Amino acid sequence: MIWLNGSLVEEPAASVSVLDHGLTVGDGVFETVKAVDGRPFALTRHLARLSRSAAGLGLPAPDHDQVRAGCAAVLAANPMPIGRLRITYTGGLSPLGSDRGEAPPTLVVALGRTTRRPDTTAIATAHWTRNEHSAVAGLKTTSYAENVVALAHAQRQGASETVLANTAGRLCEGTGSNVFVVLGGRLTTPPLATGCLAGITRELVAEWCGAEEVDLPYEVLREADEVFLTSSLRDVQAVSRIDDRELPAPGPVTAKAMALFAARAADDLDP
Repeated sequence: MIWLNGSLVEEPAASVSVLDHGLTVGDGVFETVKAVDGRPFALTRHLARLSRSAAGLGLPAPDHDQVRAGCAAVLAANPMPIGRLRITYTGGLSPLGSDRGEAPPTLVVALGRTTRRPDTTAIATAHWTRNEHSAVAGLKTTSYAENVVALAHAQRQGASETVLANTAGRLCEGTGSNVFVVLGGRLTTPPLATGCLAGITRELVAEWCGAEEVDLPYEVLREADEVFLTSSLRDVQAVSRIDDRELPAPGPVTAKAMALFAARAADDLDP
């Protein structure tokens, strides 16, 4: 069952127009929320970011009460131990081209079954960059084609993520994750000015673990003592390999962050 514009519908009937602006030009924003036993994690923070992304695209502000109702209905209708709750909000029915029409936005809430991610993973590097000067830098938009290409690159290397630099050669982010680097026991993560997404898990780890925002060269990945990724479905995931370089995983700082995040997240589902 999927929530589509205010109603629960069976998946085969959950359809939008082929002229929806989210399909034709990628004019939309989204959130991925972890759901455990029918309960979403950090939904309030996700909704705040959904609104920031919508404002960045010039879309009308989403109705948080309606989105919450959709999330509750979908979670109740699709019981599962761990789920990927996907909230998608697009420019709605529009003419072909970049101009928007006058139809209201499209709101879809769907839930997919997933499993707990492994504690460790491998990542790849690449020559592609994030444009920190882009009009959509830092927004979680549905224009994800470059992430699809970069993620496929990682998978060809036997990795689960590609970590990218920005146009200035500074460490930025993964295709769907934020990156943390440990140097001499110091826990750091790239600042938002690099063009990375303001990840919800990134935000919580920074608050709970005392990570510092530090502008780092992309080459830091060659010398870092420890590296870990964060995202809504990864939580805190240690990096055991970067291209051909092996790392201790989890190292002591990463292990502490993993344990602290798990404990704090279990204690409060909407921090």
